[in-house]
Amino acid sequence: MLDLKGYESALMEGAGVTIQVALLSLLLAVTLGLLGALAKLSSFKPARWLATGYTTVIRGIPDLVLMMLIFFGGQVLLNNSLYSLNETLNAWIGGGDPAHEWISYVPDYVEISPFMAGIITIGFIFGAYMTETFRGAILSVDKGELEAARAYGMNSLLVFRRILFPQMMRHALPGLGNNWLVLLKTTALVSIIGLDDMVRKASLAAGATQLPFTFYMAVAVIFLLFTTLSTSMLKWAERHYAIQTR
Repeated sequence: MLDLKGYESALMEGAGVTIQVALLSLLLAVTLGLLGALAKLSSFKPARWLATGYTTVIRGIPDLVLMMLIFFGGQVLLNNSLYSLNETLNAWIGGGDPAHEWISYVPDYVEISPFMAGIITIGFIFGAYMTETFRGAILSVDKGELEAARAYGMNSLLVFRRILFPQMMRHALPGLGNNWLVLLKTTALVSIIGLDDMVRKASLAAGATQLPFTFYMAVAVIFLLFTTLSTSMLKWAERHYAIQTR
């Protein structure tokens, strides 16, 4: 039994932050993946080019570099844009009158929280992988069934909801599950940008007690529990979608 020297509640609090980041990142990644897959299979060329550029760029840059770019670079870019917008609005609304130059019509400074930066970064990264997962799954669905649904008078949304999505998910689940497990472990990177997740809590506790092995072992065990539970749920989902093919 690991002796955590009273840091059990801090680790549990960090574990809660970790699972929140993971679930919200998954939601963003699935949304981007579905949009990206539909765009890649679209007959509209600009949509295909945009989706291809997205998957190429995101999958070609290391996760940690993207995290730093969004947290630091994105913050600088956003605030420079806000400053320029403020200057433009002051010049336009104030008419060049110095008496109006102090007026701020939009915020002068916006700070991106580590929590939001982590979700956006991880969601964008895995959205690119989900795009390829969903694209392959959509291509695996029998086109004859889609044509039959349209022949019955179903609109595009109904075809997607009742025919394409259920069958696509059956093919996508193995890849989606693998992406989720990797995404869950990738959340450890958010500790680099100062978010008080489970890894950062363990790092602070390890520094205070000089017991790094104990606390990082505790983190490893918690991640293992998360992945074991996730694997069980994924197996249930695979059985659920497999029933429809029997």
